[in-house]
Amino acid sequence: MEASSPLSSRSEPFPADQRNPSPSSGGASISSSLPLWPTVDGPLGLTEDDSVAYARKFYRFGFALLPWFWAVNCFYFWPVLSNPRSFPQIRPYIIRSAFGFSVFTALLCTWALTFSLGGERLFGSTWDQLLMYNLANKWGLTGWD
Repeated sequence: MEASSPLSSRSEPFPADQRNPSPSSGGASISSSLPLWPTVDGPLGLTEDDSVAYARKFYRFGFALLPWFWAVNCFYFWPVLSNPRSFPQIRPYIIRSAFGFSVFTALLCTWALTFSLGGERLFGSTWDQLLMYNLANKWGLTGWD
């Protein structure tokens, strides 16, 4: 006697006419085909129209001194970023987000390296005025006196 599994008795989540087509037709490899969904979470993610709106919002929020939204935009819409021929309405926002985040990261690293490696040799007597712990001491915020 064969026991039926609980999964076999379930109905399929999508009717046959609403299933996504196979990403590889014939002998084409999956990596050479266009992505079916614009987001990394696939069929659970956003529709294409919603994706355009979200990509635009994340791109604009990046200019509001929140450049980490650009990184989120690039990660969330990775299928669009990794395939140059996919989703032409979304792609400009993702490419610009990638460029903006790259510039932000380069500037942040340059600033951090300038202060950590240059220090007093680079800034001279101004160095004591630039350090945050010296400012906190000067204004009496530390309580270390």
